[in-house]
Amino acid sequence: MLVERGETLAVAESLTGGLLAATIVEVAGVSAVFRGGLVVYATDLKASLAGVPEPLLASQGPVDPDVALALAEGTRRACRADWAIATTGVAGPEPQDDKPVGLVYVAVAGPGGRRVDELRLDGGRAAVRAGAVSHALELLAELLRSPAANNSRSERAGV
Repeated sequence: MLVERGETLAVAESLTGGLLAATIVEVAGVSAVFRGGLVVYATDLKASLAGVPEPLLASQGPVDPDVALALAEGTRRACRADWAIATTGVAGPEPQDDKPVGLVYVAVAGPGGRRVDELRLDGGRAAVRAGAVSHALELLAELLRSPAANNSRSERAGV
C-alpha cells in the first residue's frame, strides 16, 4: 500500500527492540518505502532521539499512550517519513514502574491520521514482543485503508 501511495515509513521501538524493523525488512523491495528507525530502549533516548517532550516522560513514564504518539510523531520528523509506527510497553519478566507485564502501547501517525492502541498481551517476553509487532503492522494497514488516509493522498496529488 505504501508503494502504491508513494509514501514512506519509519519506526520507533522500545520494547520491541528492533524486531519491528527486522520484520519489515523481511519484505523484498521494502527499501522503496522504509526509511529506517530508532531503537529507543532507554527513556532518555526517547527524548533526545525521538523528540518526546521530557516533561511528558517525567510525568507519565515511558509506558504511556501519549508517549507512544509522541514517539511516532517525533520519528516521522527525525526520519523524514510520511508514516511512523511506535511501540512502548512492558515485555517482562517483571512489571516496570507499576505497569504490568504485557501492557503495550502501539501508535501510528501519518498524513491520514494518528491512533494509539492499548494492548494487554499474555505470555513471555517473546510472545509480548511478537504480539506488539503483529498489532503494529495491522494498525498501519488499517490506517492506510481509512478514508482519511485516502483523502490525504488525493489532496497531496492535487486531485
